[in-house]
Amino acid sequence: MKLKTRLLIAFLVMIFVPMILTSVAFWLIGTSIRGQQIQFSMDPEAFLYFRDLIEPDFLVSMAIAIAVILIFTALILSFWIYSSVFNPVQELNIAMKNIAEGNLEYQVPSPEHRQKGEMAELAINYEDMRLRLKESTEEKLQRENQNKELITNISHDLKTPITAIKGYVEGIMDGIANTPEKMDKYIRTIYNKANDMDRLINELSLYSGIDSNRIPYNFHRLNVADYFQDCLEEVGLDLESEDIELSYSNLVSPEVMVIADPEQLKRVINNIISNSVKYQDKKPGSIDIRILDEIDSIRIEIEDNGRGIAQRDLPKIFERFYRTDASRNSTKGGSGIGLSIVKKIVEDHGGYIWATSREGEGTCMHIVLRKYEEVKQDVNSVDIDETAPENGRKRNQSK
Repeated sequence: MKLKTRLLIAFLVMIFVPMILTSVAFWLIGTSIRGQQIQFSMDPEAFLYFRDLIEPDFLVSMAIAIAVILIFTALILSFWIYSSVFNPVQELNIAMKNIAEGNLEYQVPSPEHRQKGEMAELAINYEDMRLRLKESTEEKLQRENQNKELITNISHDLKTPITAIKGYVEGIMDGIANTPEKMDKYIRTIYNKANDMDRLINELSLYSGIDSNRIPYNFHRLNVADYFQDCLEEVGLDLESEDIELSYSNLVSPEVMVIADPEQLKRVINNIISNSVKYQDKKPGSIDIRILDEIDSIRIEIEDNGRGIAQRDLPKIFERFYRTDASRNSTKGGSGIGLSIVKKIVEDHGGYIWATSREGEGTCMHIVLRKYEEVKQDVNSVDIDETAPENGRKRNQSK
């Protein structure tokens, strides 16, 4: 049964039930008085008074007056119920229709939602729902725009090495690379461009796992000196073809170890170096990698002498899809997710990362990772390989 029907029935009951009960009461009173007429026969004045009391016109007037009062009371009560229930419900109904049509800016205009009671709670719940839907919709639109931008950037970045590879392959097929030196140069260039494509594809696969925290990790105890020596030997070969000098210094003890995924940590180093190479504007360029000892942790510094980053851009370079004006205007493009992946991997290792830079002079990336010895003291009987990054991350958050 609808609420309006129930109120109508209640209205009719409030009118007719009191009228019937009042009529019955008067009838009972009249019957009682008539039954006692004999008692008043001894007193003529009392008899005349009670006779006038039970005159039909008097009883009718009393009944009409009571009925009018009851009807007036019922109308006021019904109006109060209607204004306190139906108006807020109607306004909420209009608000829901606006939401169904996609208008998430519509707010309940009625002041009733400021009062206490069930209708106030209903209005408050509606407003909470509206704000959450609005926030969710805005995030969805932002994500869609970011994905479109990502596709555009990746398409541009893939097209560039593909075009270069095709050009060098055609040069080899046409016999332009007619000397061993030219042939070696062409093959090296094709190899480097293929590596660029592979890096972009890896970034895409990692990007899909950032939000769901599904980046695969396989943590091990790594000797810092041995790991970075092997890692940078491979990087040095790629930098030679870019006319960039690589210098490396390790200032930590030979026995220092960290808990890390060797592949993902290598990805961090490669992404940072790749950015340095991409925006290098000096010949010859230089990249200096330093491993510093900080008591309970190590700090990895990767510094270049490139164009640098503006101070206004520094706090945002680790945000997803953020690109500086220089990268937007550069023909080399950039997906805008490389450094956000770096930050995610470092934090998942229980570390943290930041950058310092001067425009025209270069940029330095700082990465801090905890040593294995301190992790071993914090965790007694638990498997160190799997829990150390999580413990390190909690400590860094407390800082």
